[in-house]
Amino acid sequence: MSDYIKENLNKDGVDRRGFLKCMAWAGTGTLCVLQGGVLKSFALGDVTRQKIGDLKGDLSFVQISDSHIGFDKAANADVTATLREAIAKVNALPTPPSFVLHTGDLTHLSKPEEFDTLAESLKSLKTDQIFYVPGEHDVLNDNGAMFRERFGRNAMGDGWYSFEKNGAHFIGLVNVVNLKAGGLGNLGAEQLAWLQKDVAKLKSSTPIVVFGHIPLWAVYPQWGWGTDDSEQALSYLKRFGSVTVLNGHIHQTMQKVEGNITFHTAASTAFPQPQPGQAASPGPMKVPDDKLRQVLGITDVNFVQGKHTLAIVDSTLA
Repeated sequence: MSDYIKENLNKDGVDRRGFLKCMAWAGTGTLCVLQGGVLKSFALGDVTRQKIGDLKGDLSFVQISDSHIGFDKAANADVTATLREAIAKVNALPTPPSFVLHTGDLTHLSKPEEFDTLAESLKSLKTDQIFYVPGEHDVLNDNGAMFRERFGRNAMGDGWYSFEKNGAHFIGLVNVVNLKAGGLGNLGAEQLAWLQKDVAKLKSSTPIVVFGHIPLWAVYPQWGWGTDDSEQALSYLKRFGSVTVLNGHIHQTMQKVEGNITFHTAASTAFPQPQPGQAASPGPMKVPDDKLRQVLGITDVNFVQGKHTLAIVDSTLA
């Protein structure tokens, strides 16, 4: 656990504002159930002893993130292969997901051929629809114009949008354009104004799922792992009873609950990064070849309509 996080913890493991409920690094395999804003977590090894049948709902979806197609360094010389393994894992789920969220860094260098490979690989996913938001690696050359043309034609501004599924409201945000000092994410005034208007019409009982690339909470600002103006965005969501925020970018699974909002970051399908503060800087981290698939993975989410329940299950490619 990083010194940044340790500094904010009391002796009982809960930080000074009392919002840190559970945290899991990629590969630990944690099931998290959100009921009425309260997060409960279980080790996947204990799941069979829980009443998992109660978690089956009207809607399930999968989050994948940080595919980095085009990367070919020592941390993973074949990221397309591990993406396909992630796809196979999704396709092996007992019930096909209603849709898939890809939370950014589809590519490594924003090249057309990288987008081509990503799109071709995802054609084999057994799902009805895929929703995307860009990562900073997807907007390198043209501020995301190619990404929006191929994966966000109906989006607004730099690629933000919202949609409804089975009584839940989903919001795709873009915080990788005009990054702040140190690489901190930034939503910007135009997107914030749109977000405020977008949720104003919703009842407070509506479950909200926000997804974007860079975390909307301060995971480790020293490495740019946070979003500069996230507090303003989150202030628009405080009146809702159930809010889940899904992000990528840090290539490891971390979870936090603050009031009614559950934050969850996903593992990468490409390569791991160091835990916050446990290296000189962030970036691709080489692990032994036989350990790589233990730190890559996907996230499976189930929503139970009427109960405002989200069950979040992280699984590795191992």
